[in-house]
Amino acid sequence: MDRTLHAEDYLRRLGLRSSGPPSAEELFRLQAAHVERVPYENLEIWLGRPTTIDPAESWRRIMRGRGGYCCHLNGAFSVLLRLLGYAVTPHFGGVQGTPEEPAGATGNHLALTVSGLPTDANPGGRWLVDAGLGDAIHEPIPLVEGVYRQGPFRYALRRSEAEPGGWRFDHDPRGSFSGMDFRPGPTEMGAFQTTHEWLSTSPESGFVRVASVQRRDAAGVDLLRGLVLTRVGLPPTGGGPDASVTLERREDYFAALSDVYGMTLDDVSAAEKDALWSRLLAAHEEWLAARQSA
Repeated sequence: MDRTLHAEDYLRRLGLRSSGPPSAEELFRLQAAHVERVPYENLEIWLGRPTTIDPAESWRRIMRGRGGYCCHLNGAFSVLLRLLGYAVTPHFGGVQGTPEEPAGATGNHLALTVSGLPTDANPGGRWLVDAGLGDAIHEPIPLVEGVYRQGPFRYALRRSEAEPGGWRFDHDPRGSFSGMDFRPGPTEMGAFQTTHEWLSTSPESGFVRVASVQRRDAAGVDLLRGLVLTRVGLPPTGGGPDASVTLERREDYFAALSDVYGMTLDDVSAAEKDALWSRLLAAHEEWLAARQSA
């Protein structure tokens, strides 16, 4: 364990003053705070700043007000949970974007489970804990087959048909992906290195093709794909249903990153922001042209 990483610093980043002894209640509080405060985002790819999946590096980037995707978010979160005394197991998983994609653990997702926290509703005490699923779970889910509702969304957890002994998470139909399988045994971060490099660099990677920022709260999801900002579910303050807006001005885009996602990008230079905006605008225009010709 890296001795320069202190749980108190991370808790402050999550807006929490402290955390009590390990318990299901505290675990719920930690995950909810994480997905609300630390965005799922891939802007480092669009900024041309390669990352590693070293949990210590991810931790420090999160401390700078940034986020990441599953290997970054769950990698750092697993370190925090261990520092706080939780029994955490990392799992080799795979997310499928559409129902047509074959199920199975392909290595494009790091899943986490926590054990040893029984409750009346979950006497086995094992939980799916995932801060890296973007627009999916807000709180842990019992590692028990069933249907689970969180806010406006409906999820299902069942035994995986593709991974013997593993588990299958089925996302809500309004979600950005279809589902996720993960294997039963523990894994190491090195198992994700090849896929991480592909996701970060391949022209076929969804992360390379689309800049994405997501933030989950109890009432819904704020989803920014390219320049289109969508609220899925109800606004936290109440109001109407799903709504989208296109951020056509540079200042509106960076204001949304700050106001909606808490990303002030203090670690990004003015020149890098200019280059990012130019790339986002070009991608948006290409997307519009493709829609018009379809």
